Amino acid sequence: MKCVILGAGKIARGFIGHLLYISEIPFIFVEKSDALADLINTRGEYTVNILGNSEKNCVVKGVEALSFQDEDKVVRAIAGADAVFTAVGGKNLGTLIPYLTKGIEEKAKKGGTLNIVTCENWKEPAALLRKGIEESICQETLSYVKEKVGITEAVIMRSAIESDPELLKKDPLIVNVQDFWELPVDASRLVGKLPPIKGLKLIWEFTGFLERKFYTYNAANGTTSYLGALLGYEKIADAAHDERILKILDGVYQETAQALSKKHHFPLEEQLAFTLTSKRKLQDYTIVDFIERNARDPLRKLGKDDRLVGSARLVQEYGIRPDNLCIAIAAAIYYVSPGDEFAVELERMRKEEGVDAVLEKVCQLDPKGELGMLIKEKIGLLKEWSWIHE
Repeated sequence: MKCVILGAGKIARGFIGHLLYISEIPFIFVEKSDALADLINTRGEYTVNILGNSEKNCVVKGVEALSFQDEDKVVRAIAGADAVFTAVGGKNLGTLIPYLTKGIEEKAKKGGTLNIVTCENWKEPAALLRKGIEESICQETLSYVKEKVGITEAVIMRSAIESDPELLKKDPLIVNVQDFWELPVDASRLVGKLPPIKGLKLIWEFTGFLERKFYTYNAANGTTSYLGALLGYEKIADAAHDERILKILDGVYQETAQALSKKHHFPLEEQLAFTLTSKRKLQDYTIVDFIERNARDPLRKLGKDDRLVGSARLVQEYGIRPDNLCIAIAAAIYYVSPGDEFAVELERMRKEEGVDAVLEKVCQLDPKGELGMLIKEKIGLLKEWSWIHE
């Protein structure tokens, strides 16, 4: 069976490509950066470092990449594949639809099945792709899409971390990853079978699994990152050991756990146990991950459906007061990073237009609504604590 990986970033190389390679399944990357695609083709291999377990390090050999600029080759690769994995970042999923649509139209002429697996931290990525493809596909291929094309979701639990400059000089494609090997996939939306991938975990009762991960792991990551930034930390693990942050983080876990338990009917004890896996990851000193990387692009991460505001809205929907999540949101609103254009714009908006403008334009919240007022209350609290100095 042949596979295509749309994207060639750290998760694409350090998790999906790695698992396919050790499973001896042929694959090819498709990448928007011509420079990265050329580098992959020139070097033909890259190293995957397993943090804290170097004996499992792996050199992935015989790799190739196509550029999205070469549409004909990309379409042919999709048409010749048994499975396509996306790892482009949720906000870029829409750009894949034209390629997938044309590839499926070619695949339909050949026959057989095709499964598309989204590997994104995003809300309902499979539904987004299916809707876009079904709206774009030619009418005579629509029945093929509905009967022979599976579009499903994976949950990415392995972190991929940027390498230090010295390592990148030796191998500009090197990826440092967490020692985690399972790839949970929603089995209910597959057509036929996926290739026999090591670590693949097919889950039939998948409802809420991706949301569970997003509103547990991503909310906790955002909380630690933005509070850590306020307190002057550079590394996630250091911030995650600060007792002041831990108190708020544990409150965030409690809030999201109760809401997720109510929404998806998980036993609360099970969900609270799941939060511990997130906490252990944040506190793992072998994962040398920087707050700047995780806090980057606060305009997106303060969006109404993203890790913090989305979590707070979910918690509020199920009758729980999101006090700790609102502290995290307050910290994110005051995030400062001169090297991040989105953080610079957030700071400008906050200073020139005010917090209400940020709540309304970025978070899409009513500044005078219950959640907006609670966030402003927590901004006042952070100022009382002298965590915010404006």
